[in-house]
Amino acid sequence: MTVHVIGAGVAGLAAALALVEAGRAVALHEAAPGAGGRARALPDGTDNGTHALLGANHRALALLARIGARDGWVEPEPAGLPVLDLRDHRAFRVALSPLGWRDPALRPPGLSFGALVALAKLALPGRDRAIGPAMAGWPEFHRGFVDPLVIAALNTPSEEASSARLGAVLRRLGGRGATRLFVARDGLGPNLVDPTLATIAARGGSIRHGARLRRIVQQDRRVTALDFGEDAIAVGAADAVLLATPPWESQRLLPHLDVPAAYAPIVNLHYAHQTPGPVRFLGLLDALCQWVLVRPGGVSVTVSAGDAAAREDAARIGPRAWTELRAAALAFGLAGDWPETAPPCRVVKERRATPRHLPGTLLRPPRLPLANLALAGDWTDPLLPATIEAAVRSGEAAARALLRAA
Repeated sequence: MTVHVIGAGVAGLAAALALVEAGRAVALHEAAPGAGGRARALPDGTDNGTHALLGANHRALALLARIGARDGWVEPEPAGLPVLDLRDHRAFRVALSPLGWRDPALRPPGLSFGALVALAKLALPGRDRAIGPAMAGWPEFHRGFVDPLVIAALNTPSEEASSARLGAVLRRLGGRGATRLFVARDGLGPNLVDPTLATIAARGGSIRHGARLRRIVQQDRRVTALDFGEDAIAVGAADAVLLATPPWESQRLLPHLDVPAAYAPIVNLHYAHQTPGPVRFLGLLDALCQWVLVRPGGVSVTVSAGDAAAREDAARIGPRAWTELRAAALAFGLAGDWPETAPPCRVVKERRATPRHLPGTLLRPPRLPLANLALAGDWTDPLLPATIEAAVRSGEAAARALLRAA
């Protein structure tokens, strides 16, 4: 049995790894020159964004352990997340776990008993609604903690974001160590994508780049061939296909699929700025910048739910973001030189970075839309928002579905 995995993003890589571990022959086909998908590595090997994992991301962390890359993920802020509020230039730290809020120095702004009750209600399963209006009675807590969490996890403004999706996240944050924050020390390329590819190859899997699937040939609800334009691959009776492509690509290949109707952008800025280290991770309020990841080799900024930022001219957004992140770096005494003039900056705008996670009926695309084809992708998770954890979960679930169907 050969499984053809279409798409080498995180979901496709997780699926391919699970399949080779199960002893299946795997051929991985990727349209882009490199693997990684939305978590792709930039030319210098670092990832595009400020991707982070939490201790609650069990499947993603387990994958890192299986490929021998767990030690490449470090905890940059064990003493609490440093936050600079540009409204009043107050610098403080926030514990990500409510247990840490027993220390007054680690409490988020606006914390009160009523705010905690409102947050707990969002964590409970129930009617799906917009988060912003539900937190309207606690504006400071919403502004200083809930809204940044929503934007980071759901990539959707909290005024329109789904409480059911946020609840699924919150319910996973109660375990021991669940809120510990980890980032890739060197980037998703060297600390996730490359070691996954190496493990797949070591177990006999192969990858082909520049291979965009043009058409899926079907007969009697089975895939019989994969048309890549210049060549076609026959899919034998014992073979299978795992489709791990973005939703619009999946719908192009399988027009009957229901896919998200709206998407939200993410804007990432990467500055060529050397620091002596260590790795740091900062948050900002009332700012263009939301998250700042400082590595010795460069500084990255993420603007999630970045509708306005995606429309802004790249030549203007770089200096503006640098002014903000420089203020945060100085406020928390980050090592190195932080000049007023912005260093060279690369701006990457992903206009369809993730689905817009709005209230309403959740998509539940079939895991096996055809008898020998499984569907994966962070957008296919029935409840979690589109994250690395959701991508890994979906890839592993698709692999299991094919193994059961064999």
